[in-house]
Amino acid sequence: MSKTVCIMLAGGKGKRMGTKVSKQYLLLEDRPVLFYSLKAFEPYVDEIIVVAAEGEEEYCRENIINKYEVAKVTKVVTGGAERYLSVYEGLKAINESDDEMYVLIHDGARPFITGQVIKKTIEKVKETGACIVAVPSKDTVKIGNEFNIVESTPDRRKVWLVQTPQVFEYRSIYDAYKAAIESGREDITDDSMVMESFGNKEIHFVQGNYDNIKLTTPEDMIHGMAILRAKTDL
Repeated sequence: MSKTVCIMLAGGKGKRMGTKVSKQYLLLEDRPVLFYSLKAFEPYVDEIIVVAAEGEEEYCRENIINKYEVAKVTKVVTGGAERYLSVYEGLKAINESDDEMYVLIHDGARPFITGQVIKKTIEKVKETGACIVAVPSKDTVKIGNEFNIVESTPDRRKVWLVQTPQVFEYRSIYDAYKAAIESGREDITDDSMVMESFGNKEIHFVQGNYDNIKLTTPEDMIHGMAILRAKTDL
């Protein structure tokens, strides 16, 4: 038997969004952003652990989880000052069992993840132990230096734009995160970096879709409304 747990990161403050309300609680149509993310995962995982910002735990529980009856949420835990610290709090909140365990780490501000992609990641992680959702870059990418001067141009055919969920065998990513935290490293921007630097698994790509955007700026909300309305019209 195997068990799948989603760590849903809902601790963003949305400084770039320019709103008093945290971005994961902003409304898309008549529902909060976080609602769509939670409902996307609920049919495919055994358990969801929500990591909320300090002081927002009860709001999240009452106004999202209870209000919209997200039954798979078992815990709401307090996140850290940075994303990677919040992920670690989520990992520590998982009750390890004798079953094979897999963890799907997702940004709550990515409400357009599809069930098809979630299923593909679960299949892939059971085969490989580590995978991340990403899409091939449509644009040419440049590597620059600290003076904003171009240094090189990587082969676009090898460039992927990374999204979430990022999915791992539980013990492997927990041990990697523990080692990363103990090392004092602070430049961690995603979970695959932790596995690359401190883990023992090769990381495989699962191709996602370009609609799986992260809502970070006001322009993203406009784009998100268009995506949601297009999906509703199908």
